[in-house]
Amino acid sequence: MFIDETEISVSSGKGGSGAVSFRREKYVPFGGPDGGDGGRGGAVVLRANPHLNTLTGLQHRRRYRAGDGRPGGPNNCSGRDGAALTLEVPVGTLLRDAERGHVLRDLDVAGAECVLVKGGAGGRGNTRFAHSTNRAPRRCTPGQPGETRRLRLELRLVADVGLVGLPNSGKSTFLSRVSAARPKVADYPFTTLQPMLGVARLGDGELVVADLPGLIEGAHRGAGLGDRFLRHVARTRVLLHLVDSTAGPEAALAAYGTVRDELRLAGLGLEDKPVVVAASRADAAADAPTVAQALAAACGAPVTVLSSQTGQGLRELLGILLSWAREEVGKSPRRAPSKD
Repeated sequence: MFIDETEISVSSGKGGSGAVSFRREKYVPFGGPDGGDGGRGGAVVLRANPHLNTLTGLQHRRRYRAGDGRPGGPNNCSGRDGAALTLEVPVGTLLRDAERGHVLRDLDVAGAECVLVKGGAGGRGNTRFAHSTNRAPRRCTPGQPGETRRLRLELRLVADVGLVGLPNSGKSTFLSRVSAARPKVADYPFTTLQPMLGVARLGDGELVVADLPGLIEGAHRGAGLGDRFLRHVARTRVLLHLVDSTAGPEAALAAYGTVRDELRLAGLGLEDKPVVVAASRADAAADAPTVAQALAAACGAPVTVLSSQTGQGLRELLGILLSWAREEVGKSPRRAPSKD
């Protein structure tokens, strides 16, 4: 199951108490204090793991606690620090404070780490309190308690290309043809129920492509399935908007406008992303080139005629997407033109 949000509670370990002890050896009847310090409590750390793509591992357990520090001992022996607890999440996980809602950290780079709660400090042994006027202190301090915090984790997929379009516009078929991913493909709406990633290669270039559930009118308000996954599109470098060409130019223009409106109304800045438009399912369309011309006039840019079944336009489209993705990496100020 694809889990892209969850809420957890994390607690760090408490520090170990300091010890009260005195050196007692043969021929040393009045040894000084030798009580050691307590160990520090363990911290809870969040780490971005590039081999994970869902938060399922944190879904079935809501409370996590690191190890406590051990108390100090005689002979100036310090207690052992508590074991730290490291929780691994997918790259692209957004960390929020569950109570206030503000963003604490964005783990958008593989290997990035964030300390969620620090362990409690260890107590001081009586050795720490010895001085010239008190050579045999019987005082020590307890370890400090750990911290507890409620956190909300939200996953936003990190991909080069995000596939958008109405249901049954050919997104899953496209992903299955250009990558090793095997999304479910069927001739009915909402076949795709969860995002899926695939890696497409063209020459020495490589693209990570995200297939998302189809959008419908009102998705930004919660209609259909796409509203939950709009945030995943926010991290993509370029959008590939597939428009079904089988129903003719008028229906294709309406479908194009619907999806563009939903991207704009989502309030995530998606309307400012580079967009490449393709007239899909050309093998089943009566006049796909005419549909492509109508879409090109609407978006102000060339539109590729695409058939994932026959392979028509696949290499051309991948080449365009690869050039846009590389341009976004270079932080070029250009944008793909669009007219809504």
